[in-house]
Amino acid sequence: MHSYTRAESRQRSKLFRQGFRQALADCVDPAIRQQIERIDQSAAARGAQELAALHKVQADARQDLAAAKAVERTSPRADKAAAREARKAAEQRVKLAERAVHKAEQS
Repeated sequence: MHSYTRAESRQRSKLFRQGFRQALADCVDPAIRQQIERIDQSAAARGAQELAALHKVQADARQDLAAAKAVERTSPRADKAAAREARKAAEQRVKLAERAVHKAEQS
């Protein structure tokens, strides 16, 4: 996963256009390729950090869901409705976390 900043995206597209023009003239400057690779490496490192953070959020959400299910199963009848709502909210957080992880892994 790559996570480009706006400045990196602009710089990368500018370098790509320069490289494309130079490729048409058969005189590509290797410095352009190196700059693009540096930008890609930093974006890949940032993306890996963000993906690890998303996996942590997903694991925490699953742990919260397990705790909410346990509370729902062990709560007295008077507290069942509140426990059920807490479980449903925890399930929603798990779904959102899973979607975010899936979307990040696909990009």
